Amino acid sequence: MAKSKYTSSSSDSADDINITPLMDITFIMLIFFIVTSTFVKEPGVKVDRPEAQTATTRKFASILIAITADNKVWIDKKNIDLNAVRATVEQMRAENPKGTAVVQVDKDADTRYLVEVVEQVRQAGITDVAVSTLDKSS
Repeated sequence: MAKSKYTSSSSDSADDINITPLMDITFIMLIFFIVTSTFVKEPGVKVDRPEAQTATTRKFASILIAITADNKVWIDKKNIDLNAVRATVEQMRAENPKGTAVVQVDKDADTRYLVEVVEQVRQAGITDVAVSTLDKSS
């Protein structure tokens, strides 16, 4: 097979664009965004929260607990027995020792369950516990 007089092997290599550095930068940026991103945690159920005039906004909570109207406790999209709340919170606290807890309680749930859940969260070592409400002042 004859070689064409207009092409040469030396000029082909000089005209190619090396995209390896571009791919390296892309992967480094991807890793950076994955590592620094925060994920929204949900308890796994929808709760009809009560209204409060003294509601304040809290930005971050590493442990989110929900108590439904039929007094079932949900943590991390799992239905948890009331007696197992402390152990579950201790496991989650091991992942984030400086974490805080927020309890979303349905307005039709028994207050006794709220008190017991907050008490077990405090026994697990988390002192910063908040109860989630809707802002009635607006």
